[in-house]
Amino acid sequence: MYNIKLNGYGRYADNRDVISLFSGAMGLDIGLGKAGLNVVIGQDFDASCVETMRANGHNVLGGDIREIQPQQLLDMTGLSVGEPFLICGGPPCQPFSTAGKRLGINDPRGSLFMDFIRMIDYIRPRFFVMENVKGIMSSPLKHVPLSERDERDPDQRLGTVLDVILSEFDKLGYKTVYGVLDAVNYGVPQFRERFVLIGSRDNEDIFLPLPTHFQMHQNKEYQWKTVRSVIEELEFAPGECATLSEERLKFLKMVPEGGNWKDLPEDMIPVAMGGAYKSGGGKVGFYRRLSYDQPSPTVVTSPVQKATMMCHPTQNRPLSVKEYARIQQFPDDWVFTGTIAAKYRQIGNAVPVGLAEAIGKAVLSVANNTSLIQTKRFRGTNVHSKIRSAIELGGNVYAVK
Repeated sequence: MYNIKLNGYGRYADNRDVISLFSGAMGLDIGLGKAGLNVVIGQDFDASCVETMRANGHNVLGGDIREIQPQQLLDMTGLSVGEPFLICGGPPCQPFSTAGKRLGINDPRGSLFMDFIRMIDYIRPRFFVMENVKGIMSSPLKHVPLSERDERDPDQRLGTVLDVILSEFDKLGYKTVYGVLDAVNYGVPQFRERFVLIGSRDNEDIFLPLPTHFQMHQNKEYQWKTVRSVIEELEFAPGECATLSEERLKFLKMVPEGGNWKDLPEDMIPVAMGGAYKSGGGKVGFYRRLSYDQPSPTVVTSPVQKATMMCHPTQNRPLSVKEYARIQQFPDDWVFTGTIAAKYRQIGNAVPVGLAEAIGKAVLSVANNTSLIQTKRFRGTNVHSKIRSAIELGGNVYAVK
């Protein structure tokens, strides 16, 4: 059926099972499921995320991934080495020091990234998908102020974190492609850029999906989705919602739809902004109201943080938990557990479902030898230095206000 060699795992060619790591609230997993894959287990350390997965009927292995053996995942799913179709996850690449050698502050060799690698090395899935913040593409292994940067130190070079990541996967024999994808270009009502890395065990011609939605398109079905399209009907039944302080609410009432602090009366701006008034940067998130007729700015882990507020277009309140979930494209019957802060955090950290679905379809079209979607191909780890700039499409109307 398949015109490919699966490196000794050909008997598993029909398998479409997915092992999910760092699963969170399972936005990535829901999207992969919509694409046609079968997520058989989720994993996370966060107790609220673990309970959310269980509340939605999923098989879960909770706990610190550093203490989890890959065979546990196989035993819990009844799978064998080489059998899983895909492993997915977004490992944090936080600073870490290993025994015997102090690595650079951002060196992924000392982070949870290596546990993601460890699982792939042992389980040997046909494909993997790793997602992360877009800044990973330009991060140096060692951060120093620009004025103090030493050009002779290779660890201070931009992009060296990504170099290490690609090198580690290359050692495992996985062919990789990567880029930055903006969710708004995949039918998500939100500007949200994420780094995506896809790997193939069997040297298959993997690729990243090209956008399916555009700011201007003659067919409305393929235009960017707006906030209105997903939350307007919730206006008077928003559900669980965070609250603003009386002081912040006073200023928010003066901000029009799609506006922010710059729309306040000039004499009130210093009071409303406090110490941030004289700080640098655009400060676009202060007293920010969404626009009904634009995609949402990036959903963050709380709608009430002063610098990244996410407030309703016309009502004097933050976005509700359900509105947050709608913008991230979670199904309405998806259950989030924990405190209200934990629910916002889970949703804000998730991969948008539509973006995940596009990624899943891209991988499946390779496995199925089909051409269901248009693609952009970057072949092999040896080309990564030539495509340092990401695939960045679209814009952000909120960033220029």
